[in-house]
Amino acid sequence: MVDLEQYLPILIFLFIAVGLSALFVFLPMGVARLTGTHNPDAEKLSEYECGFPAFEDPRSQFDVRFYLIAILFIIFDLEAAFLFPWAVSLDLTGWAGWTTMMVFLFELAVGLAYAWKVGALEWE
Repeated sequence: MVDLEQYLPILIFLFIAVGLSALFVFLPMGVARLTGTHNPDAEKLSEYECGFPAFEDPRSQFDVRFYLIAILFIIFDLEAAFLFPWAVSLDLTGWAGWTTMMVFLFELAVGLAYAWKVGALEWE
């Protein structure tokens, strides 16, 4: 039988957290609605971008190379994030950990060589 009294502090904490979150979100909105003036006109409702009106369609397509470079950056950034904990725990993982990381680095090197070969890193 599970003693539900053990979960009471967690439930109280959740209610307080939800209450404070709602307070921090809705109280400023309510104060702004009650104290601020709401006089929209054409100038206030127009889009504003860098000090001048937008001159092209905001839904223009990006070049695919932009996304490819972003994905490659994330992959190699995660590689660096995996290397630090591995280096710290290398004495605990031993040869199995070292071999696993070398396989991981080899796969990343092959991926980098392939991306370089097909010209994915070229920005014209």
